Amino acid sequence: MGKDISSISEIEEERRKSILSSGNDEIDKRLGGGIPLGSLTLIEGENDTGKSVLCQQFTYGGLVQGHRIAYYTTENTIRSLLNQLESLSLDVSDFYAWGYLKIFPVHLEGVEWRPEQMKSILNLVANHIKTIKENVAIIDSLTMFTTYSTEDDVLDFLTRLKNLCDLGKTILITLHQHAFKEDTLVRIRSACDCHLFLRKEQVGDRYVSVLEVSKIRGAKKTTGNIVSFEVHPGFGLKIIPIAEARA
Repeated sequence: MGKDISSISEIEEERRKSILSSGNDEIDKRLGGGIPLGSLTLIEGENDTGKSVLCQQFTYGGLVQGHRIAYYTTENTIRSLLNQLESLSLDVSDFYAWGYLKIFPVHLEGVEWRPEQMKSILNLVANHIKTIKENVAIIDSLTMFTTYSTEDDVLDFLTRLKNLCDLGKTILITLHQHAFKEDTLVRIRSACDCHLFLRKEQVGDRYVSVLEVSKIRGAKKTTGNIVSFEVHPGFGLKIIPIAEARA
């Protein structure tokens, strides 16, 4: 019996080493344990549905696991991102100080908004991810780059990211669902190994975020899994039971 328990523990430990955890047991359960390492994940949704919060949750979970993480943000400075994480009870300041978390603000003031310029910037981002030592990269958000990019350039960029994942990187990107026409979004979704979709639902007099697991590479049982949550400043992400959310 002791040997069997030991074997189960070893299998569980190996499984944990093969995934990126959100640091939240309920979310990880809906994902079949977490996001498989070496995968390209699309986090899609409208404004204010929780895309950035989910990225920050995976940042915290990954750091606790021992991953090195590069966070590319188009909406924050280093300080404001660290403050946001702290407000969600996800204090990563020590990880940042030790160099396990690198934050790269991507602000494009003075850039000419032309497809050629955007293609160059996408190439710079892909090259940067390729050269850094961090094994997990989060791009929040891809929408700013795609606004003035051609469909082919974006798909070429995703292909480059997918190639980096095949070499061992784990990459998460967020995208506003109205950034492209539906047929282009279908192609973008199909290019990714994992697809998480976020939306808002009204529950009585409040709105909750709903995360739907549309696709997880190699984990059929997780497809269609749903988890609802609210974000409380100073407390963080709070899971709302489905029965309560639908009541």
